[in-house]
Amino acid sequence: GVEKNVPIREIAERQGFSDKYLEGIVSRLSSAGLVKSGRGKYGGYRLVKDPSEYNVYEILYAAEDSIALVSCLEDDVEPCPMFNDCLTAPLWQYLQDEFRHVMEHVSLQDVMDHKFPTE
Repeated sequence: GVEKNVPIREIAERQGFSDKYLEGIVSRLSSAGLVKSGRGKYGGYRLVKDPSEYNVYEILYAAEDSIALVSCLEDDVEPCPMFNDCLTAPLWQYLQDEFRHVMEHVSLQDVMDHKFPTE
């Protein structure tokens, strides 16, 4: 929860990730202010807010290099010269917007409880 530090190794073992891979993710989450680190005997990472106060989108956005469904919708790329004439671009944009909307309305607590909004 919010008050207890959890060591990287414990999280990695529980989730089946390597320590190194998870350290990269947690470092990005820490830089985004979503988790805090503690050192020493009881060191590790902890949430800075209650799980109900995080939405999945902010976590994914902080943890991943890109969460775009297709490369032409990525934030930091040159605009595709074909985008305006692309038949599928509006579909991808719609799906991207819907994906973001859903992720913004699912909290970390919802994920932990396996409860997801139906609409």
